[in-house]
Amino acid sequence: MAESRESTARSGAPPAGDTSSGSTAGSMARPASFVPCNLVDPTPNECRPRLAALGPGGTDRRQFLKLLGASALLGVGSVTGVGAFQEVNASETLSDPRILAKRWALVVDVWRLATEADYSGIADACHRAHNVPRIAEPRHQVKWIWTEEYGHAFPGLAGPFVSRPVAEKPFLVLCNHCSNPPCVRVCPVKATFKRQDGVVMQDMHRCIGCKFCMVACPYGARSYNWLPPREFLDSIEPEFAPRTTGVVEKCTLCYERLDSGLAPLCVEASRGALVFGDLQDPASAVRRMIESRYTIRRRVELGTEPNVFYVV
Repeated sequence: MAESRESTARSGAPPAGDTSSGSTAGSMARPASFVPCNLVDPTPNECRPRLAALGPGGTDRRQFLKLLGASALLGVGSVTGVGAFQEVNASETLSDPRILAKRWALVVDVWRLATEADYSGIADACHRAHNVPRIAEPRHQVKWIWTEEYGHAFPGLAGPFVSRPVAEKPFLVLCNHCSNPPCVRVCPVKATFKRQDGVVMQDMHRCIGCKFCMVACPYGARSYNWLPPREFLDSIEPEFAPRTTGVVEKCTLCYERLDSGLAPLCVEASRGALVFGDLQDPASAVRRMIESRYTIRRRVELGTEPNVFYVV
């Protein structure tokens, strides 16, 4: 992810002394207080946001801690707790003239994934390119794309009379890049935001590690870095910055490749099992596949409008 992709903040003036809000051409809008990060050797000080500008109104550290305490009393998952951060207006959609789709979507043909190598090849391609650490301890694992059994992936559809092939099938899961993402609404610093093409982004440099987005996400698609990620990387991909301890990360649908006209790495590595395209385009491959095959989505009853479909 090149640092030339910084762009002018969407709203609000930069805090006094902040020189990081310059405007350059790029594919992803950055908040006004974004601190440029050395992609090859970032340090916690370089990659953490400045707490002096948490919101458009310049919410300072003391104000944020008051909000944090209030939300703890009210309950992070409650409507009231979420409403405490409405002034941040984090759910605004970012616009970008280079976006090539109105609504990116992914279709997973589960029957074209037959072996462990099929699944691991997809996950490895994603994790290697994005410097996702390999941690054996389940409590501390960081995952962008992984497998779940049917009952865990689709709790609302599981039951005692599901066919055995489906019940025993591993399902590839990742961030659903929802059209109505609850994670975006609860983030107090706008580290999570949605692009105009529907990609739900995670600015790992701006994240303060409050974990509100993890609580809000009903799919478990976000991971928290409890341990130093660099210590669990065999090699470092210089094009994508490794994270630091204390921040949340997730799949960003290879936005850096989308902006160059390339498909996500998981799609390339799937050998046709994953189909990707613009859901709003009637002629796109994903639209044709959804219209011709029976598909399901995860937890649609929650109203999040997930954009990952599964052919079953």
